Amino acid sequence: MGRAFTAAPLLLLLGLLALGLGAATANVGDSCSTGADCGAGQWCFDCEPKLSGSHCVRSAATNPFQLINNSLPFNKYAYLTTHNSYAIVGEPSHTGIPRITFDNQEDTVTDQLNNGVRALMLDTYDFKGDVWLCHSNGGTCNDFTAFEPALDTFQEIEAFLSANPSEIVTIILEDYVHAPNGLTNVFNASGLLKYWFPVSKMPQNGQDWPLVSDMVASNQRLVVFTSISSKQSSEGIAYQWNFMVENNYGDDGMDAGKCSNRAESAPLNDKTKSLVLMNYFPSVPVKFTACLQHSQSLVDMVNTCYGAAGNRWANFIAVDYYKRSDGGGAFQATDLLNGELLCGCQDVRACLQGSGVVCSA
Repeated sequence: MGRAFTAAPLLLLLGLLALGLGAATANVGDSCSTGADCGAGQWCFDCEPKLSGSHCVRSAATNPFQLINNSLPFNKYAYLTTHNSYAIVGEPSHTGIPRITFDNQEDTVTDQLNNGVRALMLDTYDFKGDVWLCHSNGGTCNDFTAFEPALDTFQEIEAFLSANPSEIVTIILEDYVHAPNGLTNVFNASGLLKYWFPVSKMPQNGQDWPLVSDMVASNQRLVVFTSISSKQSSEGIAYQWNFMVENNYGDDGMDAGKCSNRAESAPLNDKTKSLVLMNYFPSVPVKFTACLQHSQSLVDMVNTCYGAAGNRWANFIAVDYYKRSDGGGAFQATDLLNGELLCGCQDVRACLQGSGVVCSA
């Protein structure tokens, strides 16, 4: 009887451990079988061929507003950005014609925002008497390259801003809409105009932006840029190149040791523009290589572009398939940027006193 009594707690403990109930929280890089094996803000992913088997990798961004504070100017933070945020794997056809074009992301825009993405790159076109998000074929949207009406995505953004009153979202438009007030009409229909951050409050000549806390207090939490200069005066949508510099996109933007401006942008070291955007995605998106690209080479480019931009850290870091990595990926690169911007450390968590994360300058 005595042996049976003492063995029972041991058997119970072994059973709990077998169920994983007694296991410590998984760390990034730990082996896994399913997402349940990983910690909060992680997912179970197999980055072949670099890793052997599935490992826990990051799936959510650190929110610097919540971790540190939101009392600095908007341009003193970095924001994870998805390239072609709307071009989602498995998005059903909305035209009745099978889509024949590239995809760039795997999550819905809602999931992207919930995982900490704070800037969306969208391509807008006149199509079917409306504004659609679309890949271009000779500068024209077609049934087989169209993804969805812009209104659908704008409504997702509105729902996120409504549910998260302390967050700011930036939309960067590659804009092919020429219908008069075409974009304004869609922004109005989606309910986004009530969050609009006006051009009149955007800084000129490289000055700091308003404080994030003030933008939140005034509920002006949507920052929108267009690639069409005339819309700044006609529709009140900021012309991107008046406020931002940006490096090359596609394969040219991934050339190791090089970081030069794209043709439309002023030189990266032009400090009359307060914002810096760093692209890091190939000309042709490939899911299976994205995890390898979101590794040390991404961090190296962050540092390369820092020097090219006149010793300024990027405010936006744009990638395809944002969750794919061999560990920290684009999330850790964003943490690096926020760490450098906020306290001169290579990880934003080191900015929090008592966090236990060592500050590496």
